Amino acid sequence: MSHKQSIFPAPDTSHPIVLPDGTTHAGTVFLAAAIDHPRIEAGVYSYASAHHPPDDWAAHLAPYLYDFSPERLIIGKFCQIADGVQFITASANHRYDGISTYPFAVFGGGAREGRPSLPQKSGADTFIGNDVWIGQGATILPGAQIGNGVIVGAGSVVSGNVAPFSVIAGNPATVRRKRFTSAQIDILEAVRWWDWPIEAVLAHEKLICGGDVEALMKSAP
Repeated sequence: MSHKQSIFPAPDTSHPIVLPDGTTHAGTVFLAAAIDHPRIEAGVYSYASAHHPPDDWAAHLAPYLYDFSPERLIIGKFCQIADGVQFITASANHRYDGISTYPFAVFGGGAREGRPSLPQKSGADTFIGNDVWIGQGATILPGAQIGNGVIVGAGSVVSGNVAPFSVIAGNPATVRRKRFTSAQIDILEAVRWWDWPIEAVLAHEKLICGGDVEALMKSAP
Protein backbone atom coordinates (compact mmCIF):
# COMPACT_ATOMS: atom_id res chain seq x y z
CA MET A 1 0.00 0.00 0.00
CA SER A 2 1.42 3.39 -0.95
CA HIS A 3 1.91 6.11 1.62
CA LYS A 4 -0.27 9.18 1.19
CA GLN A 5 0.84 12.51 2.59
CA SER A 6 -2.44 13.75 4.06
CA ILE A 7 -1.15 16.68 6.09
CA PHE A 8 0.48 19.64 4.36
CA PRO A 9 3.98 20.09 5.81
CA ALA A 10 4.78 22.99 8.12
CA PRO A 11 6.90 25.74 6.54
CA ASP A 12 9.80 24.92 8.88
CA THR A 13 10.04 21.36 7.54
CA SER A 14 13.44 20.74 5.97
CA HIS A 15 12.38 17.87 3.69
CA PRO A 16 8.67 18.30 2.90
CA ILE A 17 8.14 15.49 0.35
CA VAL A 18 7.25 12.07 1.73
CA LEU A 19 7.98 9.10 -0.55
CA PRO A 20 5.72 6.03 -0.89
CA ASP A 21 7.86 4.08 1.60
CA GLY A 22 7.42 6.79 4.22
CA THR A 23 10.92 8.25 3.94
CA THR A 24 11.56 11.85 2.96
CA HIS A 25 13.04 13.01 -0.34
CA ALA A 26 16.52 14.34 0.45
CA GLY A 27 16.71 16.26 -2.82
CA THR A 28 13.90 18.71 -2.06
CA VAL A 29 13.94 21.25 0.78
CA PHE A 30 11.90 24.13 2.03
CA LEU A 31 14.49 26.91 1.82
CA ALA A 32 13.41 28.74 4.97
CA ALA A 33 14.21 25.61 6.97
CA ALA A 34 17.28 24.41 5.07
CA ILE A 35 19.21 27.68 4.80
CA ASP A 36 20.79 29.57 7.68
CA HIS A 37 22.66 32.41 6.02
CA PRO A 38 22.74 36.05 7.16
CA ARG A 39 22.41 37.40 3.59
CA ILE A 40 19.62 35.11 2.33
CA GLU A 41 15.91 35.50 3.05
CA ALA A 42 13.46 32.87 1.83
CA GLY A 43 9.69 33.00 2.18
CA VAL A 44 7.53 30.19 3.48
CA TYR A 45 6.93 27.13 1.27
CA SER A 46 9.56 28.12 -1.30
CA TYR A 47 11.53 25.03 -2.21
CA ALA A 48 14.60 23.96 -4.17
CA SER A 49 15.42 20.58 -5.65
CA ALA A 50 18.71 18.90 -6.58
CA HIS A 51 19.43 15.49 -8.11
CA HIS A 52 22.49 15.28 -5.87
CA PRO A 53 21.53 17.00 -2.61
CA PRO A 54 24.26 19.33 -1.32
CA ASP A 55 25.44 19.54 2.25
CA ASP A 56 25.14 23.33 2.10
CA TRP A 57 22.11 24.58 0.18
CA ALA A 58 23.09 28.22 0.54
CA ALA A 59 26.49 27.65 -1.08
CA HIS A 60 24.88 25.41 -3.71
CA LEU A 61 22.40 28.08 -4.80
CA ALA A 62 24.43 31.25 -4.24
CA PRO A 63 28.12 30.28 -4.21
CA TYR A 64 29.44 33.87 -4.24
CA LEU A 65 27.24 35.19 -1.45
CA TYR A 66 29.40 35.31 1.67
CA ASP A 67 28.56 36.08 5.28
CA PHE A 68 30.30 39.44 4.86
CA SER A 69 28.79 40.30 1.46
CA PRO A 70 27.01 43.65 1.30
CA GLU A 71 24.23 42.37 -0.97
CA ARG A 72 21.32 40.07 -0.17
CA LEU A 73 19.37 37.35 -1.95
CA ILE A 74 15.65 37.68 -1.20
CA ILE A 75 13.26 34.94 -2.31
CA GLY A 76 9.49 35.24 -1.90
CA LYS A 77 6.89 32.69 -0.86
CA PHE A 78 5.88 29.54 -2.77
CA CYS A 79 8.82 29.75 -5.21
CA GLN A 80 9.97 26.66 -7.09
CA ILE A 81 13.68 26.34 -7.86
CA ALA A 82 14.78 23.47 -10.07
CA ASP A 83 18.04 21.53 -10.11
CA GLY A 84 21.11 23.42 -11.25
CA VAL A 85 19.78 26.95 -10.68
CA GLN A 86 22.43 29.40 -9.50
CA PHE A 87 22.17 32.93 -8.19
CA ILE A 88 25.32 34.84 -9.15
CA THR A 89 25.22 37.69 -6.67
CA ALA A 90 27.19 40.93 -6.74
CA SER A 91 30.12 39.63 -4.68
CA ALA A 92 31.12 37.56 -7.72
CA ASN A 93 31.88 40.75 -9.67
CA HIS A 94 35.32 41.95 -10.74
CA ARG A 95 36.17 45.48 -11.74
CA TYR A 96 35.43 45.99 -15.41
CA ASP A 97 35.82 49.75 -15.75
CA GLY A 98 39.59 49.74 -16.16
CA ILE A 99 42.31 47.95 -18.11
CA SER A 100 42.45 44.69 -16.16
CA THR A 101 39.70 42.76 -14.42
CA TYR A 102 42.18 40.70 -12.34
CA PRO A 103 41.46 40.71 -8.56
CA PHE A 104 45.04 41.08 -7.29
CA ALA A 105 43.86 41.88 -3.77
CA VAL A 106 42.26 38.46 -3.34
CA PHE A 107 45.68 36.79 -3.47
CA GLY A 108 47.61 39.07 -1.12
CA GLY A 109 50.21 41.80 -1.51
CA GLY A 110 48.70 43.87 1.26
CA ALA A 111 45.38 44.46 2.98
CA ARG A 112 42.25 44.03 0.87
CA GLU A 113 40.50 47.15 2.09
CA GLY A 114 40.52 49.92 -0.47
CA ARG A 115 42.59 47.99 -2.99
CA PRO A 116 42.13 49.29 -6.56
CA SER A 117 41.70 45.81 -7.99
CA LEU A 118 38.43 45.24 -6.12
CA PRO A 119 35.06 46.79 -6.93
CA GLN A 120 34.47 49.81 -4.73
CA LYS A 121 30.69 49.89 -4.84
CA SER A 122 28.42 47.49 -2.99
CA GLY A 123 26.19 45.44 -5.23
CA ALA A 124 22.44 45.54 -5.51
CA ASP A 125 20.27 42.91 -3.86
CA THR A 126 18.82 40.09 -5.96
CA PHE A 127 15.06 39.86 -5.52
CA ILE A 128 12.77 36.96 -6.47
CA GLY A 129 9.03 37.57 -6.07
CA ASN A 130 6.35 35.14 -4.92
CA ASP A 131 5.25 32.03 -6.83
CA VAL A 132 8.22 32.23 -9.22
CA TRP A 133 9.20 29.05 -11.08
CA ILE A 134 12.87 28.95 -12.08
CA GLY A 135 13.60 26.14 -14.52
CA GLN A 136 16.54 23.76 -14.53
CA GLY A 137 19.98 25.23 -14.96
CA ALA A 138 18.89 28.87 -15.05
CA THR A 139 21.39 31.52 -13.97
CA ILE A 140 20.20 34.63 -12.17
CA LEU A 141 22.71 37.48 -12.47
CA PRO A 142 23.58 40.13 -9.84
CA GLY A 143 20.82 42.55 -8.97
CA ALA A 144 18.07 40.82 -10.95
CA GLN A 145 14.56 41.81 -9.85
CA ILE A 146 12.03 39.12 -10.80
CA GLY A 147 8.36 39.90 -10.26
CA ASN A 148 5.60 37.74 -8.82
CA GLY A 149 4.37 34.78 -10.84
CA VAL A 150 7.26 34.77 -13.34
CA ILE A 151 8.24 31.56 -15.13
CA VAL A 152 11.94 31.31 -16.03
CA GLY A 153 12.75 28.83 -18.78
CA ALA A 154 15.41 26.16 -18.29
CA GLY A 155 18.93 27.35 -19.02
CA SER A 156 17.97 31.02 -19.08
CA VAL A 157 20.39 33.77 -18.07
CA VAL A 158 18.40 36.47 -16.30
CA SER A 159 19.34 40.05 -15.51
CA GLY A 160 17.55 43.34 -14.88
CA ASN A 161 13.87 43.77 -14.03
CA VAL A 162 11.30 41.16 -15.04
CA ALA A 163 7.64 42.22 -14.97
CA PRO A 164 5.18 40.13 -12.93
CA PHE A 165 3.57 37.09 -14.57
CA SER A 166 5.94 37.04 -17.53
CA VAL A 167 7.34 33.92 -19.20
CA ILE A 168 11.02 34.49 -19.98
CA ALA A 169 13.63 32.31 -21.66
CA GLY A 170 16.97 32.45 -23.44
CA ASN A 171 20.43 33.95 -23.05
CA PRO A 172 19.94 36.76 -22.42
CA ALA A 173 16.45 35.97 -21.17
CA THR A 174 13.67 37.90 -22.89
CA VAL A 175 9.92 38.01 -22.36
CA ARG A 176 8.23 35.44 -24.56
CA ARG A 177 4.70 36.19 -23.43
CA LYS A 178 2.58 37.43 -20.55
CA ARG A 179 0.68 34.80 -18.63
CA PHE A 180 -2.41 37.00 -18.21
CA THR A 181 -3.82 40.28 -19.44
CA SER A 182 -2.73 43.51 -17.78
CA ALA A 183 -6.08 43.76 -16.00
CA GLN A 184 -5.81 40.21 -14.71
CA ILE A 185 -2.26 40.80 -13.51
CA ASP A 186 -3.47 43.83 -11.57
CA ILE A 187 -6.08 41.62 -9.90
CA LEU A 188 -3.55 38.92 -9.03
CA GLU A 189 -1.15 41.49 -7.59
CA ALA A 190 -3.98 42.81 -5.42
CA VAL A 191 -5.32 39.39 -4.37
CA ARG A 192 -1.86 38.14 -3.35
CA TRP A 193 -2.99 34.57 -2.69
CA TRP A 194 0.51 33.73 -1.41
CA ASP A 195 -0.20 35.86 1.66
CA TRP A 196 -3.32 33.89 2.58
CA PRO A 197 -3.22 31.42 5.48
CA ILE A 198 -2.20 28.00 4.21
CA GLU A 199 -5.64 26.63 5.07
CA ALA A 200 -7.24 29.15 2.70
CA VAL A 201 -4.65 28.38 0.02
CA LEU A 202 -5.41 24.67 0.16
CA ALA A 203 -9.16 25.28 0.25
CA HIS A 204 -8.86 27.28 -2.98
CA GLU A 205 -6.23 25.09 -4.65
CA LYS A 206 -8.40 24.50 -7.71
CA LEU A 207 -8.86 28.24 -8.31
CA ILE A 208 -5.24 29.11 -7.59
CA CYS A 209 -4.02 26.50 -10.06
CA GLY A 210 -6.74 27.28 -12.60
CA GLY A 211 -7.09 30.16 -15.01
CA ASP A 212 -10.17 32.01 -13.76
CA VAL A 213 -8.66 35.13 -12.21
CA GLU A 214 -12.01 36.79 -11.54
CA ALA A 215 -13.30 33.72 -9.67
CA LEU A 216 -10.18 33.70 -7.50
CA MET A 217 -10.71 37.37 -6.71
CA LYS A 218 -14.28 36.70 -5.60
CA SER A 219 -13.14 33.85 -3.35
CA ALA A 220 -10.39 35.77 -1.57
CA PRO A 221 -10.74 35.43 2.22
